[in-house]
Amino acid sequence: MADVIREDFDRIAALPEARWDHNSHYHAFLLRQLPAELDTALDVGCGRGAFTRLLATRARRATGIDLSSAMVRAAYERSAAVRNVDFRVADVKAIELPAMFDCVACIATLHHLPLRQSLERLAAALAPGGTLLVLDLYRAATLADFAVSALAAPVNLLARLARTGGLLTRGAVREAWARHAPNDSFPTLVEVRDLCAGLLPGARVRRHLYWRYSVVWRKGSAPSSSRPWQG
Repeated sequence: MADVIREDFDRIAALPEARWDHNSHYHAFLLRQLPAELDTALDVGCGRGAFTRLLATRARRATGIDLSSAMVRAAYERSAAVRNVDFRVADVKAIELPAMFDCVACIATLHHLPLRQSLERLAAALAPGGTLLVLDLYRAATLADFAVSALAAPVNLLARLARTGGLLTRGAVREAWARHAPNDSFPTLVEVRDLCAGLLPGARVRRHLYWRYSVVWRKGSAPSSSRPWQG
């Protein structure tokens, strides 16, 4: 499965980047959950590095990892002027992650991974006092879910028109995402909340308008000084 997902995102990396999408819409919200200054930050499934670069405005060093080498190349190209970021091709299920990061972020990536094991792994990579940020998609299952989805549809069209000047994405982009869709597996919001209640005591799980949920969790005491990550 990892090889299939890697190939999908290698193809997507070659396509035009959207000026606005449902993930980037929530970047500012996620950034507001962090302290003003951090030592090290990790962006898991960084794609072209947009949120990694935002993390670099708070962190002494921000690192993005992604399964797709094409996405990592694109991230480097877009980050040439940012000195405190680096990117690595890596499978988060296999790479060593020391407990040293003041922030671990994971945007639209968990639905490609085993949810419980991945949350445990990301939480374990935090230094004491570090913050876990998750933004991902959920599967509608309750009346509230379907009501929010129904509201999101017209709002999405208006927002897309205002942000991009059009209502539809380009045909090649739609085709690439449609080809990738069978590899996605989304939990329900109830499943996410139940899992976080057991794994991440005190985590704030929030439903968002554009078919997304967020998890914000802080680990233990105040942040500690971190050593450089050798990977």
